[in-house]
Amino acid sequence: MDPDLPWFQFSFEDFSFAFLSILLEGAPFLLLGTLISGFIDQYLPARLMTRILPRNPYAGVLVSGTLGVIFPMCECGVVPVIRRLIAKGLPLSYGVTYMLAAPIVNVIIGVSTFAAFRGQFPAEMTSLRLGVGYFVAVLAGMAVHNLRMDLVLKSSVIAEIARPGGGMGEPSAGHAQRLTRALDVAVRDFLAMMVFFVLGVAAASVFSTAINQEIILPLAIDTTVATLSLMGLAAILSLCSTSDAFIAATFVSFPAVAKLAFLVFGPMMDLKLIFIYSAVFRKRFVLGLAVGLFVLIALICTRLSILRL
Repeated sequence: MDPDLPWFQFSFEDFSFAFLSILLEGAPFLLLGTLISGFIDQYLPARLMTRILPRNPYAGVLVSGTLGVIFPMCECGVVPVIRRLIAKGLPLSYGVTYMLAAPIVNVIIGVSTFAAFRGQFPAEMTSLRLGVGYFVAVLAGMAVHNLRMDLVLKSSVIAEIARPGGGMGEPSAGHAQRLTRALDVAVRDFLAMMVFFVLGVAAASVFSTAINQEIILPLAIDTTVATLSLMGLAAILSLCSTSDAFIAATFVSFPAVAKLAFLVFGPMMDLKLIFIYSAVFRKRFVLGLAVGLFVLIALICTRLSILRL
């Protein structure tokens, strides 16, 4: 690192470019997610999800981790969908598992990761990303299964669950009326989530543009330090899971396990997601989830280093 260069230097132009890039990349997915949440609110029969998924809680968590293959969602759009599904009766452990797994365990992410790592063992990196992402999401879901709902969800979300029918539109209402209500729910969800999303994007943009990126290069020497560093960088950059593999592939000086940790931790927990999660979950739960995911993914990836990845 050049000692003459400051470690922190704010540029409004760079900040604006980074802010708009992340905002325009993530906002369409957030909008899509809130539109889906509105239609779920009005058209999905209450408790339908509990009848479709296995009744055994552990089998249900295992299946929930694979739902992203059928219903792929970006991390920005999955949170409002999960909020509505939980209000419709989806068990909390199933919802958390799907929320964490869907942005990783889906075909789109598999294809983008394989394409990004061409020439860098693409099949191995893609398989490990999907496999570790699924494993971590399932473990998190099983851990949440033992927690009381009031320790996880905000009181406003619990109030939605307590409402008869989980917010289902009146069966006698006409199609036009229910469509209007669905759009109304979508708009309210979008505005509520967008506040948290913008705050997260702003924080991520400051860190990614104002801090001298050369300070991370010496961190690539040790596998453990490199893994922890790239996980922290993933949280700061707040990239979309559909494009983060192309960024990770450029970290050629870092070991593969560090890049794997970057690709698994980022879609599950970053600065923008901390704010978005806080619209549904209690802040203490979000903090505990962030720490738990960080430790678990770091342990898994550093242990994989014995495979010479």
